[in-house]
Amino acid sequence: MLFSPHGTLMIQGTTSDAGKSTLVAGLCRLARRGGVRVAPFKPQNMALNSAVTVDGGEIGRAQALQAVAAGVAARIDFNPVLLKPTSDRGAQVIIHGHAHANLDARAYHEYKRTAFEAVLASYARLRNEFDAVIVEGAGSPVEINLRDRDIANMGFAEHVDCPVVLVADIDRGGVFAHLVGTLACLSESERARVRGFVINRFRGDIGLLKSGLDWLEAQTGKPVLGVLPYLHGLTLDAEDMLPSHPHARGAQAALKVIVPALPRISNHTDFDALRAHSQVDFSYVRAGVTPPAADLIVLPGSKSVQRDLAWLRDNGWDRAIERHLRYGGKVLGICGGMQMLGREIDDPDGVEGAAGCVPGLGLLALSTVLTPQKQLENVSGFLTIDGSQAEVRGYEVHMGRAHGAALERPLVALDTGCPDGAMSDDGQIAATYLHGIFDTPEACATLLAWAGVKDAQPLDYPALREVSLDRLADAFAQSLDLDALSQAFGQ
Repeated sequence: MLFSPHGTLMIQGTTSDAGKSTLVAGLCRLARRGGVRVAPFKPQNMALNSAVTVDGGEIGRAQALQAVAAGVAARIDFNPVLLKPTSDRGAQVIIHGHAHANLDARAYHEYKRTAFEAVLASYARLRNEFDAVIVEGAGSPVEINLRDRDIANMGFAEHVDCPVVLVADIDRGGVFAHLVGTLACLSESERARVRGFVINRFRGDIGLLKSGLDWLEAQTGKPVLGVLPYLHGLTLDAEDMLPSHPHARGAQAALKVIVPALPRISNHTDFDALRAHSQVDFSYVRAGVTPPAADLIVLPGSKSVQRDLAWLRDNGWDRAIERHLRYGGKVLGICGGMQMLGREIDDPDGVEGAAGCVPGLGLLALSTVLTPQKQLENVSGFLTIDGSQAEVRGYEVHMGRAHGAALERPLVALDTGCPDGAMSDDGQIAATYLHGIFDTPEACATLLAWAGVKDAQPLDYPALREVSLDRLADAFAQSLDLDALSQAFGQ
């Protein structure tokens, strides 16, 4: 059955991680199959996983994935407001793809009126260009303390007068209470715009759920538009949170890879290809856990490099890395991880916290100066390891500029003619500003071979993602009432 929606529909969740992003991605893929020009849209996102758009801005990673599902290039209008947390109480505020300011929670609450103008401008452009816009809410629509200036959920839906579908995760328990309780906390006009429910991540006998579904519909007067199965093994970019299973072991694991789970880790989607690779035994190592023996240590990106570097030292990673190198192990630093490997990180303007200069790990002859201007660029090139010239495609999202002798031996030669990153003279340490460096098959195999895998196999992560999106759409086509969903769209 073709899914041919027109107009706008908003997907809101009863909780964070209820499945909003995945539902929007699957619906975008179904609409694309139906010949519909469809756009994803998230008014406000809070995430440290981001992507660089075709128009030179930065949006949440989930919206970039949804753009892939819709068959369109990612653009800033898909996520006009992005909040990148810098602490428990503050975030960098990105408007239309570019950093605006670092604000604490109270200051941002005051700023929301201005942010909403950016949201409405982006939405208007999408509605003029696309047949359908599928909107993703943020968190829950009933954060009572934030309702008066909500721009991410019902505040947006009420302003543009669009219908809403609520999704809830049955796997975490309490699904009926989540749905009924959410409706009870909404205003009368907000309840009226809810067209129905989708229940996500169900496993078991659907017949045993029927009495509950009947009760829910009778209690609320709203239809259940579908019960989605729990789909194992999907290869899809995460919006923000680290995977619930921090350890992934390939069937033919030949290489042990560990990554410190930094408090402000960013763009950990860099490691999705490694987690999916049959020759890799991959682990995130949490706070308080002694770093285990490994073949490769990767230092990831960070939204607050100096503070995460202090966390590394507090958790013994500096000593563990030195020991790892003495025994012949390999180390790779990506973005903020590259900066940590250098001699010092200077933040004279207080871009990521208190102004000042701190020593790095001192493993590469380079230094970094953090600057207010963020580098945002999609790039391509090739790896220089042993003259391999393996193709690389990735993106840069960073606020630092590096200099030093280590950069004279780059890891990547960009198509622009510029070098990127560094390699130590002994070949044990590599570094790059490029996110997505493992995503092309040739680069993945080359980097694994450098790290110690004999007969390293290529893995095409974008192809795996396409298979997962199609699998998602197939499951949705079987499990959702597509006619009712199409009719739910508002013009």
